[in-house]
Amino acid sequence: MTRGDDGGESTDFGFARVPLREKARRVRGVFESVASRYDIMNDLMSAGLHRLWKRQTVAMARLRPGHRVLDLAAGTGDLTRLMAPLVGDRGRVVMSDINEAMLSLGRARLLDQGIAGNIDYVLADAEKLPFADARFDRVTIAFGLRNVTDKLAALRDMRRVLRPGGLLLVLEFSRLYIRALQPLYDTYSFHLLPRMGELVAGDADSYRYLAESIRMHPDQETLRTMMEEAGLEDCDYTNMSGGVVAVHRGHVY
Repeated sequence: MTRGDDGGESTDFGFARVPLREKARRVRGVFESVASRYDIMNDLMSAGLHRLWKRQTVAMARLRPGHRVLDLAAGTGDLTRLMAPLVGDRGRVVMSDINEAMLSLGRARLLDQGIAGNIDYVLADAEKLPFADARFDRVTIAFGLRNVTDKLAALRDMRRVLRPGGLLLVLEFSRLYIRALQPLYDTYSFHLLPRMGELVAGDADSYRYLAESIRMHPDQETLRTMMEEAGLEDCDYTNMSGGVVAVHRGHVY
């Protein structure tokens, strides 16, 4: 966040600078625009790899029956769908998103698949979680942190709601460590992805924002440091697909 020309605070929205108070509204508009085609676009733009990344993240969570899990920026519920059977009838998954359209779509999708009984649905801002301290054994957020206005504030609140022995997992786009692939990745991100968004979702601008928001998101080491600053311990990360995405982990003792 920086001070804008008018003296007010500003933040990034992709490559643009916008007033601090406007980012959440603009991000909400992006996801309301693409909600109905969100799942098919995820499959197309990642060639299905996002499903493997999410499964790996859930495996890293080491869930047990009876665990209470908060799934933030849950979207259409991919992680919740995988985690609910693992925590069982004695456990609970709280599926949460700041966007009502995405949360409603996710709830309907899970109910259509017969996944119910140990899931709650909560409309919530990751920076101001409406939960008591030390409420959850695990907190997950997949492809959502880069859209948060104040990432450090969100990480601190995630740490607040974790119990001793708890674990935060952040699955997010990151930085390629195979540098020779960067030109190809840039061509895909800034040219092919918006075109795909236009053809499939009728919205090139939202997928242009997606590509830009990935470039503005902290790299692996910077995010690990932010998690430590937020009070999490033994923070580390695992790169996947050459660093296209990374899973960061932080513990509470």
